[in-house]
Amino acid sequence: MPRENGRRGLIRWGWRLLKWCLVGVIFMFAVVVVLNIWVFAKTAGRIHHDTLVCDAEPVGLVFGTAEGLRGGGRNPYFSARMEAAAQLLRLGRVQHLLLSGDNRTRYYNEPVSMWRSLRTRNVGSDDMTLDYAGFSTFDSVVRARRVFGAEHVLLISQAWHLPRALFIADAVGLKAEGCAVPDGRVGGEWQLWLREWLARAATVGDIYLWGRVPYFLGPPETLPIRKKEE
Repeated sequence: MPRENGRRGLIRWGWRLLKWCLVGVIFMFAVVVVLNIWVFAKTAGRIHHDTLVCDAEPVGLVFGTAEGLRGGGRNPYFSARMEAAAQLLRLGRVQHLLLSGDNRTRYYNEPVSMWRSLRTRNVGSDDMTLDYAGFSTFDSVVRARRVFGAEHVLLISQAWHLPRALFIADAVGLKAEGCAVPDGRVGGEWQLWLREWLARAATVGDIYLWGRVPYFLGPPETLPIRKKEE
């Protein structure tokens, strides 16, 4: 009998633990959803889905991503960002491009990959500045404001990425609008969307709770923005 009672007690505790784990998962899910809704609400109406109608700003901040896919082939996200950035410059919607990305090793250099791709699209070197310390969206946006002294920027990326970038820009006093580029389909896209939902929630904590700072700031730099011809 004591053994039977012991087993029943363990089963009851097991069910209680499972119940509290489920409650915790539901609570965390609700927090993530609420925080995402807040980010969407704060950035609504500032994302434009056609380069022809994107707001004109002095600086276009282009976010880095891998040029190729892990399984081989070109990354459609990368190609879309480069094509949009080149078009915005040709149209005069931006006067200068800030290419911000990861430069973790000599074999992986997002800013240089972007520079090369834009050069093939007839973008002049004088119209581009490379930010080698854009290790994350947070770092890229903060550095645009605090290192490169930008005050008004056009954020160039996919639509699902821009709410988080705009939210960070608001937090650091950077006046920003978003220019969404086409979404090319890639394998495992659902994982990317899930990661972005979690990243938006984490960004709220970065800004309001644990005071995240960029991995590297460094000395101020001046962007060589060409003035529009009269």
